[in-house]
Amino acid sequence: MASAFDASSLCLYPSRNLQIPFARRYINYIKSGILYPSSELLDLLRYLCYLSIMTNPTTILTPALDPLSETLHAMHMNGTLYCRADLRAPWGIQIPHLGGLMGFLVVTSGRVWFDMEGAEGQWLEPGSLTLIPHGLPHTLRDAPESPVVPLETLPVTQITERYEILQYGGTGDLTRATYGVVRFDSQVAQRVLARLPKAIFYHRWDQETDGWMESTLRYVAREAASLRPGGETVLTRLADILVIQAIRAWLDAAPEARNGWLAAMRDPQIGHALSKMHQHPDLPWSIEKLANEAALSRSVFSARFTEMVGQSAMNYLTEWRLSVATSLLEETELLLSEIASRVGYGSEPAFGRAFKRFYGFAPGRHRRTSRSDHISPD
Repeated sequence: MASAFDASSLCLYPSRNLQIPFARRYINYIKSGILYPSSELLDLLRYLCYLSIMTNPTTILTPALDPLSETLHAMHMNGTLYCRADLRAPWGIQIPHLGGLMGFLVVTSGRVWFDMEGAEGQWLEPGSLTLIPHGLPHTLRDAPESPVVPLETLPVTQITERYEILQYGGTGDLTRATYGVVRFDSQVAQRVLARLPKAIFYHRWDQETDGWMESTLRYVAREAASLRPGGETVLTRLADILVIQAIRAWLDAAPEARNGWLAAMRDPQIGHALSKMHQHPDLPWSIEKLANEAALSRSVFSARFTEMVGQSAMNYLTEWRLSVATSLLEETELLLSEIASRVGYGSEPAFGRAFKRFYGFAPGRHRRTSRSDHISPD
């Protein structure tokens, strides 16, 4: 009976504070008695409530996070394309290099043979999630020996601007999967991704610690199978959540995430100083000011920063400022003087000299070149 279900247990806060609109609507439907939720949907909504609380800066009583966790909670993906694939054996698809974007694959029914240069081929079973962080070329098949065709040669049905359906193959067993191509906008997120391996595989989940993931994957499979009105919106948001949380799971478990910049971001003192540089590249930072932020002496801060990050704090700051400037040059119409101010340089000439010293060419030239690279020839 609906009256026996305590909808308030979904979230400690009103549903209007939930930052994921489709989840907010579901909660309102449940509270009003319009919708009787399945256990899978309840698990998913509870997790989305948690995720919203963790990422909403106005929420109180959130637990303290290390700087890397704060970065991951704030990561925003820009979904370029999502595709539901209905594939009947025999079939094989060659995925090209994704040009700096991340690919991910969720197998919802059937199985997929995944192969990538430099990695051992393996089966992906229903409920598996695979990330291709650097968008390297790879192949997907119904069997290791099946021939492949280039992805770009296959016809698709466009559902929305960013969602399409691919139906391909013979008359054999059906495999259904969701494939996405996404990018992360922030420079910090790009640094996290650069440290991920060629591919990350999640074949099964520990029910006690990752039960929400299994519930989410089951819900993705259900939505992909029916594709009800608005279902593509649900699928794309769920996919975003899956990707970000899968990255977090890898960082928590991988030994290589315990060293270098990732370890520094987890350090409560060095990580705090890094976060300040990331958030405010415009401020006139010095070793003394950064050491104060880390609550360390100048000498201890300098030595620990260099040991953990692999370069001095001021060199890192310069590199960070210029990487932010590069993004602003490529993605905005800001004047060079405005960009200089945003990344901590007192004048346009000072910014220009630093940029040319680091990259070997002037910022104006980089802007012109980056724009021309995106213009297709006639």
